[in-house]
Amino acid sequence: MKNANPVSRALRLAVVGLVLTVAGCGSDAPPVPVTAPKTGSDFFPIKVGDRVVRMQLAIQSAEQQRGLMFRQDLGRDDGMLFIYERPQQMTFWMRNTPTALDIGFFDREGRLQEVYPMYPFDERPVSSRGSALLYALEMNQGWFRDQGVKPGATIDLKALAAAVTARGFKLPVTKE
Repeated sequence: MKNANPVSRALRLAVVGLVLTVAGCGSDAPPVPVTAPKTGSDFFPIKVGDRVVRMQLAIQSAEQQRGLMFRQDLGRDDGMLFIYERPQQMTFWMRNTPTALDIGFFDREGRLQEVYPMYPFDERPVSSRGSALLYALEMNQGWFRDQGVKPGATIDLKALAAAVTARGFKLPVTKE
């Protein structure tokens, strides 16, 4: 019996052909995983001095404004690294932050310059002395001291650049 509608038969053949073509394309190649960019909630292992820290990266303004507010789950070697677009003096406070922290300020070469304690819910500003700082790392209070990470220690900028790229950003390139 012949099909009364030759267009529908041609359409069916075209669809079958397309399905077979798509199904056969790349059948020898492994499937390519689709990976979404990492977020501010993801941790990245990055060395500071001789110690590996699991860092969350605060890159966007909203992430930097929230910081570690309301967090009570910071692991022993967990921290948050704030990344700025240009070197500057930095000021932080502990509004809505229940965990005692230390903050380390780093220059554009990733070298630790200063470390200060910060206390839960204290809204008094903690400011850096230096004005050419690009990164700030918040860790549990006492971490820098306990791990022997002192001014002069450096962040692994290569690992940091890879983490920032995984977030869909680029490390700032500064000129002075």
